[in-house]
Amino acid sequence: MTVVVTGAAGHVGANLVHALLAQGRPVRVLVHRRREIFQGLPVEIVPGDVRDPVSLCRAFAGAEVVYHLAGHISILASEWPLLEQVNVLGTRNVVEACLVCGVRRLIHCSSIHALEQEPLDAPLDENRPLALAARHAPYDRSKAAGELEVQRGLARGLDAVILNPTAIIGPLDYGPSHLGTTLLALAQGRMPILVEGGFDWVDVRDVVAGALAAEERGAKGARYILSGQWASIRALAEEVASLSHAPAPWLYLPLWLAQLGAPLATAWDQLRGRRPLFTSVSIRTLRSNRHISHERASRELGYAPRPLRTTLEDTLNWFRATGRLSHPIAAATAEVP
Repeated sequence: MTVVVTGAAGHVGANLVHALLAQGRPVRVLVHRRREIFQGLPVEIVPGDVRDPVSLCRAFAGAEVVYHLAGHISILASEWPLLEQVNVLGTRNVVEACLVCGVRRLIHCSSIHALEQEPLDAPLDENRPLALAARHAPYDRSKAAGELEVQRGLARGLDAVILNPTAIIGPLDYGPSHLGTTLLALAQGRMPILVEGGFDWVDVRDVVAGALAAEERGAKGARYILSGQWASIRALAEEVASLSHAPAPWLYLPLWLAQLGAPLATAWDQLRGRRPLFTSVSIRTLRSNRHISHERASRELGYAPRPLRTTLEDTLNWFRATGRLSHPIAAATAEVP
């Protein structure tokens, strides 16, 4: 039976499509933009948008499983209208289309940001409340509200599983993503100044493996955190520098100072027509919980994330193979602390 992937042209989507095809399954992709990445792949392409219920019903007709990966990722505080349209109302449309079309199971890709991070000194697991309060960043609230739409679908008889990955990095990052852009800049020696802090990083291929396992073995209505390994920005940058032979950043700003300068840095990037990487929202994110547990996913899905250094090496090698990096990548020799 057909498997549908929304957001198939994104980072997770591209990896998931390849994994589904490797299983020999018929794949249909809902594509809003960038259909060129599917050239030569045996997939059925349906043009559409999660904001368009008609296109969703066209894509979901006769499908057994839907992987809902489409979403708008934003580290700007000003983008709530678009976040609401795509991440909240778009998810509502996906849920409704699944019910109308008789989809057997929906796998909804949410985010670790949908969950309350505090208290920071206690392990974060699936029992944390949703980040729905006004104090949370717009992206966080949009992903939390999207989960509420899935829960409403469950109450109406939909079979759905929710996934909450952490910061995703890895190969097949065609965009590239915000994080992929940062890794490229580090590997090219274009980021002499960084900020302190850190995050939990997970390989996109492990997220895909967790999603496939959730389709097969996940409990109806369950939430599964798909985390990897926490590492500081400093440790990540030094590992990338070691692998790429690029100069490592020479200055790390404390978070409080970076927060003060974030509005100016964001305005400067926008003035130069560049996508901002360090904003008030992204810097606040670097204070997030260091203790994110994937114990439930490991126990129920057999989830086992690979070492971070392996992910970094594979990601940089992929960027080099696709012409984004020009120099060889050294083999990683030590675990990222």
